[in-house]
This record gives sequence, structure tokens and C-alpha cells, in this order.
Amino acid sequence: MENEFRIGVINNTHGLKGEVKVFPTTDDTARFKKLKGCFVRKKDGVKELKCTSCRFFKNLVILKFEGLDRIEDVEPLKGLDLYVTRENAVPLKEGEYYIADVLGADVVDEDGNHIGILKDVLKTGANDVYEVTMDDGKQVLLPVIPDCVLNRDIENKIITVHMMKGLID
Repeated sequence: MENEFRIGVINNTHGLKGEVKVFPTTDDTARFKKLKGCFVRKKDGVKELKCTSCRFFKNLVILKFEGLDRIEDVEPLKGLDLYVTRENAVPLKEGEYYIADVLGADVVDEDGNHIGILKDVLKTGANDVYEVTMDDGKQVLLPVIPDCVLNRDIENKIITVHMMKGLID
């Protein structure tokens, strides 16, 4: 299982006092209000960041980090992904799972026949959609609804599905 999760991308600097604009890549943007620590990966290693303030502007989050008080301090962070560890991730409710934990899962039908590998989870609003690369190399989109997704074995990375009529030509 993944032990770190990307929660955003540092889009740009904001003002002259070391704030950054972050494009959130998490389902729960409110999580930034409680964000204490996070990190970025740079060419020279991992840089730990302690968040001291957060506010929202349009579809972005504006963050301030401890010890980074000038625009020059945060310019090198532009374009970097912002991560948290699993321990600092938003706690899951009953029946929820982290998308990172299902990516790469084997997708099988109800008879145990291997269909393919789960490559991505698309957020459509009504329901999620699993993008699966089938064993023959073709792509299939599976709606994440009870009629289609029968079981998720997160630990063993196996998703059991019912291939509804019309999903594959």
C-alpha cells in the first residue's frame, strides 16, 4: 500500500511574504485547514514543510510555511507535488478507501477470470469510473456502482466486477 499521498501541486507563489498557491488534488479540500505537516520531493531530497496558515481563493489553496517568509524562499517550490504520509492523511470512514490503494489492482469477473489492471479512477460527479487496461491492451471504463463493482479486496489488490452488457463491444 502507498504510504504517501499527493494532496496538491504548488502552482505558483502568492505575494512577497512566502505564500504559495496550491492546486488541490484531494477529494477533501477542507483537509488543508487542519494541515500541520507535509513535504515536497526535490532533486536534492525531501523537504519537510510545516504549514502555518491556510486560506482559499477560487479553486486554489493559499498556504504559508514556517521559515519561508520571502518570495525567494518559495520560488524553488513552484511546480512541485505536495505530499502527506498515510498517518497524516484524512481518516477514512466505513466503506471508504484511498484511490492510491486500488491503482494497479487486478480486475477479475465474478467467475475469477482476469480482465485487466485498474489504471485510473475518474471522478465524474455522479459516481467514480474505473479505467481498466484489459489483457488485450484495450481500455474499458467501468462505473463504480453496486451492479458493476461487486467486491474490493484492498489488501490483495483484487477488484471483482460484473461485466454489464454494452461495456465491451
